[in-house]
Amino acid sequence: MSPRGAALFDVDGTLVDSTYLHAVTWWEAFRQSGHRVPMAEIHRTIGMGSDHLIGRLLGEDRDSDEDETIRTAHGTLFAQYWERLAPLDGAAELLRACAKRGWTVVLASSAHGPELEAMRRALDAEDAITAVTGSDDVSASKPAPDLVQSALEQSGVAADSAVFIGDTVWDVQASRRAGVPCLAVLSGGFPERDLREAGAHEVYEGPTDLVERLDSSLLVAPGRR
Repeated sequence: MSPRGAALFDVDGTLVDSTYLHAVTWWEAFRQSGHRVPMAEIHRTIGMGSDHLIGRLLGEDRDSDEDETIRTAHGTLFAQYWERLAPLDGAAELLRACAKRGWTVVLASSAHGPELEAMRRALDAEDAITAVTGSDDVSASKPAPDLVQSALEQSGVAADSAVFIGDTVWDVQASRRAGVPCLAVLSGGFPERDLREAGAHEVYEGPTDLVERLDSSLLVAPGRR
């Protein structure tokens, strides 16, 4: 087992400014299948796996045969933005600062292969990233702990030597279930109160704020928190 610690990063809304693009494209995907779902309700589910998201918004008594059509429509609509995705301010700097301090940096995204590759291109910080895991690697999506556990396996460290960084209550819940402390950022639009109530250890405005306060955070350096 490596003595290094691992910094495990969610991507959508945490490092890449994509949360509201997801809200809009889910809204349109639902509309195309005849469902009118308020965008505010959609926003509160962003960060969940698509299976949980659709069920939460349409109810367990929905016609689940529509799920794949809705999911495919969202993926097609969101793909139109792939080449225009932009990192949040300070995202690449945050990844590099963590790597410089000795953290093994792992991206843990609910996105699948091509979408995840598009976000990696937007980040442009491959020199700081040790490993990447996505939805193709797990059988259960957030808020289940599987993605965080997969990231831990990629990093080669135990849960008590890792920190997860995310932007949604679903990130916080998944990391808590995996036994990994979570730092949360507000860049995905979730209120600080909700993130703390879900179990976030620390909350920051966004990547830049966290970079500027690394030395007083859980990410100061492996073994020093």
